Amino acid sequence: MDKLYDLTERDGLPEALRVLLEAFPRADWQAHPNFAGLVAFWLDRHEMFRQLCEVMRTDAEGVVDGQMDPREMQARLSRYGGMLVQNLHGHHQIEDMHYFPVLKAREARLDRGFEILDRDHHAMDGLIAQFADGANGVLRGKREAGTFREDVIGFETLLRRHLADEEDLIVPVILKHGPDGLH
Repeated sequence: MDKLYDLTERDGLPEALRVLLEAFPRADWQAHPNFAGLVAFWLDRHEMFRQLCEVMRTDAEGVVDGQMDPREMQARLSRYGGMLVQNLHGHHQIEDMHYFPVLKAREARLDRGFEILDRDHHAMDGLIAQFADGANGVLRGKREAGTFREDVIGFETLLRRHLADEEDLIVPVILKHGPDGLH
């Protein structure tokens, strides 16, 4: 598989897929009239995923460093890990079934980008399952916090890469064309 497209290898979208990002740079997103509503909500969801990963990583570090009781980490992991897994699955389903087809029709020249995001979602399914297995191991007392911390770091790194690339592709399309038909 080409490193430009593989979630585990790439360090951003290929230049050819960043054409709208040049016209709609991140620094200008919030000031755009099409930002409020859907785009703001969607980016808030992405930020929630980032924050949940950070909380679980920080909690595992706290246990390793002796600053958090393992039972407290387990309780928080049960809550926040379940929230992350459920919300990511639902988020990806909505994107795959509704948002991506509509947005792809609006910007056919970015077709390859939507293929990359679809491939990411399939890869993320496996990564989410691995994350859940690791979290369940911690909850059952069969996985150490230090090992789980490494699991979270790996998962978080790939999730952040996917979210950033998804934002770089999707947000400019919505800003250009508006959110009509996406609600």
